[in-house]
Amino acid sequence: MIFNSFVAKTLRDDLILTNHLVLYLSMLKRLFIFLLFIPFTVAAQFHISGRVIDLVTKKPVADASVLLTNSSAGTKANNDGTFTINNVREGQYELIISVIGYETYHKTVMVNKDVNLGDVGIFQQSILLNEVRIGPDKHWAEHYAHFKKVFLGTTDNSSECDIINPHVLNFFNDKGNFTANAEGFLEIENKALGYRIKYMLVTFSDNANTNRMYYAGRAFFEDMPGNKRQLKRWKKNRDLTYFGSDMHFYRSIIDNRVKENGFTVRRLIRRPNPDYKGGNDIKYIQTLVTIPLATDEFSTFTNEHGVFALKFKDCLNIIYKDNGLSASILTIDGDYALFDNNGVLLNPESIVMEGNWGQNRMADMLPVDYESSQE
Repeated sequence: MIFNSFVAKTLRDDLILTNHLVLYLSMLKRLFIFLLFIPFTVAAQFHISGRVIDLVTKKPVADASVLLTNSSAGTKANNDGTFTINNVREGQYELIISVIGYETYHKTVMVNKDVNLGDVGIFQQSILLNEVRIGPDKHWAEHYAHFKKVFLGTTDNSSECDIINPHVLNFFNDKGNFTANAEGFLEIENKALGYRIKYMLVTFSDNANTNRMYYAGRAFFEDMPGNKRQLKRWKKNRDLTYFGSDMHFYRSIIDNRVKENGFTVRRLIRRPNPDYKGGNDIKYIQTLVTIPLATDEFSTFTNEHGVFALKFKDCLNIIYKDNGLSASILTIDGDYALFDNNGVLLNPESIVMEGNWGQNRMADMLPVDYESSQE
């Protein structure tokens, strides 16, 4: 981010001022010096507005839930179908409109100014018969235990995170490719961070053959009610989760403060081991270059406002403040990995995460509009 700088100008020695004017200028100078030390890193806030209507009758649809995925921002449509979501951070979001009797509406919205969507038409839902199940899954409990471990993670936060309605999950295991889907939202309670989360699981795959796990979905965050002690603990845990995270790292790139914010980025050169035969064999021959990389060596602007890119042919080895945690290793699968002003990947399938960040799962997920009071 680029901020306007102030340039102090000295008055000419021969300028004659009255006593009152001297005092006034002295006060302004003190105010000016004070303002210099106020951080100007507060993110711009915008709003999204529109009106929900029935696409066929053109009549307004009241009480529709209008939400931004993976964030805590949302509202309900008024009786006349109008809605406004306030205090939206700059970035790219998926807007969801959901109401009983209508198909769920999805739209990608790039927010870098106030957005007026006008009339948003939604379709009435067709009535479909539920799929008939052949029989109960006798391995369901075993499959659920595996899903929960992979989906929620194994970090400290995961021990206080639980799925409230696991019965909506279905599991499939086809020759080592473990997949899952859900009939409706997963309801998650994260008592470590103080969030209730509704999660629409889009895809989940844990492939033992390729040793790659991938899941994607849409999350809607709501703050849990709590007493003063709980709120203080949740705030502390949220900051502990945020600082040193990949979101913090991407935002540091945007602010050009990677080093200042405690990150050290190095080149990790990997080459396939010609003697690798699987099992416990070493798959890669690795060389870590000790000289830290400059930010412009692995990131760049794009021609789209508010969208940035990671571009690097080798792996990125990332350490945060030498805090004893394992390094995070990023491998870009393709030409670019894109992220927005919120520090959120726009094409997450383009990144392979290993090490510290590779262990983070749903229990360590913060809403994309999260802001720490310490920044």
